[in-house]
Amino acid sequence: MKDKVGIIGGGSWGTAIAILLGKKGYPVEMWLRNTEQCEKINKTRENTKYLPGVIIPSNVDIKNDIEEVIADSKVLVLAVPTQSVRETLKKAKKYIKEDQTIVNLAKGIENDSLYRVSEIVKEELPQVKYAILSGPSHAEEVAKDIPTAVVVASEKKEIAEYIQDVFMSPKFRVYTSPDVIGVELGGAIKNVIALGAGISDGLGYGDNTKAALMNRGIVEIARLGEKMGAAQKSFAGLSGIGDLIVTCTSMHSRNRRAGIKIGQGMSMQEAVNSIGMVVEGIKTSKSAYKLAKKMDVRMPIIEEIYGVLYEDHDVRNSVLNLMLRDKTHEVQDIDGEW
Repeated sequence: MKDKVGIIGGGSWGTAIAILLGKKGYPVEMWLRNTEQCEKINKTRENTKYLPGVIIPSNVDIKNDIEEVIADSKVLVLAVPTQSVRETLKKAKKYIKEDQTIVNLAKGIENDSLYRVSEIVKEELPQVKYAILSGPSHAEEVAKDIPTAVVVASEKKEIAEYIQDVFMSPKFRVYTSPDVIGVELGGAIKNVIALGAGISDGLGYGDNTKAALMNRGIVEIARLGEKMGAAQKSFAGLSGIGDLIVTCTSMHSRNRRAGIKIGQGMSMQEAVNSIGMVVEGIKTSKSAYKLAKKMDVRMPIIEEIYGVLYEDHDVRNSVLNLMLRDKTHEVQDIDGEW
């Protein structure tokens, strides 16, 4: 008998993971706040709101009782937006035991504390085992068995390898990493760069512009990561440049779609409302901007995106600001002399 998996949150990604693990034969229970939606999904075997047209296996049970979902689960998948993680953990912590492992799917940074999700979990549940699953993985594709590769990071090797075994399938390849900081930062801040890529598309700019944004964006993320103790190699991996590529180029990406609408003239709130789901990069842009200031790290793309979203800066002027910055070397620390 395989270990029971409890999934806290029933959005697109939580549902896709429930489908993935259900197909692997795991007994899965997924918690949703909405009783009516629970009943509907259990009856139709389809989450029409987030993943229409994809059938949920019969061994996945949808429930409205969070205590019941957590009870006896060996693995707890945290599938709620970053800004809801702390509230959700406060609700669930009295039911969570030390021998359970939390696997976080959220990609963001908490606004008030500037904490990564691992730091929130450590503060709320200091004894719990923790891992993060990240990488270029649209829920819409994972749910349809489209080949995908991701990374699971944990401070403890045995936890990462256990979660690797739980999630690995012929269509879902899982690598391991000890770099929780790098994997979390890459997954979170690439959403902000994807907003910028979408804004560029909405303005009618081309591939050259987007390629420059993506490349210089990963440089900024790596610069902050290095200051915070992350491994540089992580930003060349699946949770870094891999996730950045897919989020900046795909129409599955809510962040890119929201950016396109902003580039076309919508306000931030109008763009979010039109998407109809959480756009993690919107709030993460505020966290990333504040974190860069706190750590004294230069992140000009992040600054300009923050200015567009929260200070009503004109998007075309923001592009000019980036293009007309002081001249500099591409790589500041290359050894040798000209």
